[in-house]
Amino acid sequence: MAFKTDIEIAREAVKLPIQAIGDKLGIPSEHLLPYGHDKAKVGQAFIDSLAERPDGKLILVTAINPTPAGEGKTTTTVGLGDGLNAIGKKAVICIREASLGPNFGMKGGAAGGGRAQVVPMEEMNLHFTGDFHAITAAHNLLSAMIDNHIYWGNALEIDERRIVWRRVMDMNDRALRDVVVGLGGVPNGFARQTGFDITVASEVMAILCLARDLDDLQKRLGDIVVAYRRDRSPIHCRDIKADGAMTVLLRDAMQPNLVQTLENNPAFVHGGPFANIAHGCNSVIATRTALKLGDYVVTEAGFGADLGAEKFFDIKCRKAGLTPAAAVIVATVRAMKMNGGVAKADLGAENVEAVQKGCPNLGRHIANVKSFGVPVVVAINHFHSDTETEIEAVREYCRAHGAEAIICRHWAEGSAGITELATRVAEIADAGVSTFAPLYDDDMPLFQKIDTIAKRIYHADEAIADKSIRDQLRTWEAAGYGHLPICMAKTQYSFSTDPNLRGAPEGHTVPIREVRLSAGAGFIVVICGEIMTMPGLPRTPAAETIRINEAGFVEGLF
Repeated sequence: MAFKTDIEIAREAVKLPIQAIGDKLGIPSEHLLPYGHDKAKVGQAFIDSLAERPDGKLILVTAINPTPAGEGKTTTTVGLGDGLNAIGKKAVICIREASLGPNFGMKGGAAGGGRAQVVPMEEMNLHFTGDFHAITAAHNLLSAMIDNHIYWGNALEIDERRIVWRRVMDMNDRALRDVVVGLGGVPNGFARQTGFDITVASEVMAILCLARDLDDLQKRLGDIVVAYRRDRSPIHCRDIKADGAMTVLLRDAMQPNLVQTLENNPAFVHGGPFANIAHGCNSVIATRTALKLGDYVVTEAGFGADLGAEKFFDIKCRKAGLTPAAAVIVATVRAMKMNGGVAKADLGAENVEAVQKGCPNLGRHIANVKSFGVPVVVAINHFHSDTETEIEAVREYCRAHGAEAIICRHWAEGSAGITELATRVAEIADAGVSTFAPLYDDDMPLFQKIDTIAKRIYHADEAIADKSIRDQLRTWEAAGYGHLPICMAKTQYSFSTDPNLRGAPEGHTVPIREVRLSAGAGFIVVICGEIMTMPGLPRTPAAETIRINEAGFVEGLF
């Protein structure tokens, strides 16, 4: 049986004018800022007018640890939103924007797949509405102003050895991880060592995704700690006087982007922090707007539940006052077999024993999400090679671990293939059985928060850190940052810090390599193992095969 590719399906989409999508949500056309015919930003004045409306029900879609076999978390998010609308519910989808780094590296598109996609797919996976470029520009404006301040006399007495603000770009480039700037003599300033992160790891990205409005955005930007004096006193972005100009650059980027699914249902696509090196959720302003406009909001958190879901609960929900009504964990038979030791080339053959051996990874995620008090349903994202015996093995395992597993065929069938899951999720959300609570209290010491995540989510024996890191955490506690939550930066492929350790490992250690204060975003970044905040390209990057074909279409991006 021949299947059409994602991009072939997307190009056949019959899209409605974006004003018609706004009409579905009751957004007047004068409050939409169109970017072409099929995407628009929603104005702040309209968002402000929604303040007194009740909220809909928030549904999180998360997943097992990713494998090369594929899980389809975004595809399931889009499919579930379409499915809820198909059964008569008013549902809105909230997902993140795509980064150019992985798109030209190895991941490909980030708009769903098959019959469960958000369109326009090509624009979403390229420059979209320019939000990432605005974030990159705002971040690097601050970088330039720091060095400029030092060049013109350094009135703030910045210790050039203790500048903690790096530069960013939205591309994978390992050569920029550690660089020296200011070479070339007096006209070029003072030479110092620094480096680049990818834009999705920028604190500016996190701030935009957590800010309530422009005023909150500027305050958070002002709170960024960029450097320290010789006496170790902090210097903030507002001391450099960059927060106002940065807010100007981010004014349009702060407004959520409205697009549509293949079935012409509304979707907000806004913000794009990675979950392995940042907090991995779409913007609070998009989620809150959707909750005012829909009865159900389906959103995703990046990578596996050990990263994205934990940060969604402990950072986004904690800081934004959100209460998820239900969670969906996406898994595939193929991924269970890979966790059970089967090579990717052999996944097409039935292997029930490998499925059973790989299921503990799913079981760990079920238990973890339940530990937050949120009811869980497992979505088995169907592949044509799956056998009934293998599917039943996953279902049986889930039943034994107190979770219902529902087969979903949304990739091939769109909303018609996911109505069973949509019906069940709506029933759970409507029942109001969620007793959500974060994993740890605000007043817990910072290292104890790290250790709690390592033990309760990763099932490690302990987190380990040098004395210098523990001393740094205590210094931040003394400075008034002890209440902040933790943003773990860790490999997405394993519960451990070893990307090759699949399944549900126990008894390992979580080594802490570095900690970073994100005072504006409102969390502490904890960098574990070998994870990098500037990724590198693979041996054969996707960019080698991306081109414009004879018909004028982009090829190789998806």
